[in-house]
Amino acid sequence: MFHIVLFQPEIPPNTGNIIRLCANSGTTLHLVKPLGFELTRKAVRRAGLDYEELAPVRVHASLPACLESLQGARLFSIETGGGRPYSDAQFQPHDALLFGPETRGLPARVLEQVPRERQLAIPMRAGNRSLNLSNAVALVVYEAWRQNGFTGASASQ
Repeated sequence: MFHIVLFQPEIPPNTGNIIRLCANSGTTLHLVKPLGFELTRKAVRRAGLDYEELAPVRVHASLPACLESLQGARLFSIETGGGRPYSDAQFQPHDALLFGPETRGLPARVLEQVPRERQLAIPMRAGNRSLNLSNAVALVVYEAWRQNGFTGASASQ
């Protein structure tokens, strides 16, 4: 349905939470190197990232390689300095949602690749820095999915 792009993620448990989010929302996760952790089978299990059965995860050597694999998907960045709230965007299936590393966010050279009208932010109270990465991804993915009628979701029992 959608693509989540994590640019140089650093914290394994955040990525693990996002993998589970992808499994539950039908979203594909794209990880752009360098990663702050190893994706070897042993390291993945130790960090709680055992994703092989949960969700599609693609690892890319660079952001250009990742974007090329997305075949023209609309790219949105979600960053504290984004121009408008994420809830104002009109998301479509196959959109790509780009998030930066936990400790430093997206660099200017990356943000320059995203049209200004697609640079989004999550509203927060004044004086706060940011949300946890996995929480931020969950907010935006579920808003995008909601806007598209929760396509593919099963009814609650």
